[in-house]
Amino acid sequence: MKKTNLIDPNRFRGRGASSNDVGRFEAFERELADDGWDVLDDLPPFKTEVRHEESTAIITQNKSPDIPFDRSINPYRGCEHGCSYCYARPSHSYWGLSPGLDFETKLTARVNAAELLEEELAKPSYVSKPISPIALGANTDPYQPIEREYKITRQILEVLLKAKHPLTIVTKSALVLRDLDLLEELAKHHLVLVALSITTLEKTLARQMEPRASAPHLRLKALSELEKAGVPTMTMMAPMIPSLNDHEMEGIMETILERGCAEAHYVLLRLPHEIKELFRDWLSREVPDRAARVMSLVQTMRGGKDYNAEFGTRMRGEGPYADLLSHRYKLAVKRLGFNKDRVPLRTDLFVPPVPKGGQMRLF
Repeated sequence: MKKTNLIDPNRFRGRGASSNDVGRFEAFERELADDGWDVLDDLPPFKTEVRHEESTAIITQNKSPDIPFDRSINPYRGCEHGCSYCYARPSHSYWGLSPGLDFETKLTARVNAAELLEEELAKPSYVSKPISPIALGANTDPYQPIEREYKITRQILEVLLKAKHPLTIVTKSALVLRDLDLLEELAKHHLVLVALSITTLEKTLARQMEPRASAPHLRLKALSELEKAGVPTMTMMAPMIPSLNDHEMEGIMETILERGCAEAHYVLLRLPHEIKELFRDWLSREVPDRAARVMSLVQTMRGGKDYNAEFGTRMRGEGPYADLLSHRYKLAVKRLGFNKDRVPLRTDLFVPPVPKGGQMRLF
């Protein structure tokens, strides 16, 4: 991945990435070049563009042994939150787009997602398999800013509620409270768990790392409101980044407990494919005084490399520093009484939708 260094900082203000280099599947690289007419200075800021897609399938099957779900739905491709560390960025390369600025500015809305979901849930092949929760937003955030307009996530919730299908949600957005009416109904039947991702309680650092996600205090408020409404919650401290936010782990856990949430898990920073260079660039731009130390510690937990994708260790890392982080987490869980009382989501209430133009099942 070739680093682009001629983009005017004013063009990517408010974004997580500062480059827009091509992905790993492209045969050619692209490079900005100044021809002497200062035309690069006239280019406009990167604006969010949304493409509409009529998808042909909506439920993604997962067979990774270290992920706790086997099916997921992503209403959108790309994510306007612009998190500097986002492990999903490399997926944009599959569409001929950059994992950098394209990932947070060239988005795809899967506008027929709810209709397609209803069709897939109605298929005999789906009904015949054991039902397990659908993970909503496993790759990109289902409540990113464009959801305010498109409401695709809300439409999906309506389908799942009608079918009494269990689901989990992971989000960094307080926009989840907009759908509290649906979430309350799902919770009454033990069909939903909402996970709020909280990486830091420091506003400045949060704005640097996650420029268009909800501020930390709004995510904490969302946790409180969900708990008060009887909607089960948990907190994902993801990612934990050594020498940047890992010192906040216990503080985050203590703070969410005050909001009524008593379940928390963490994931170590992951830097697959193009993210290595994007994250290094972000470190040198935003926290240059800590950049070298952060990457040095990352490598001590990844066998001397920036990343090790091996199942079983990719979420936690290896080595003394990784062991210390794990030990701190376990001690905090024990001291605070975390991760004990969650009621399992029900999978026995599923009612298949009636296929369009079809008749209801007799049995």
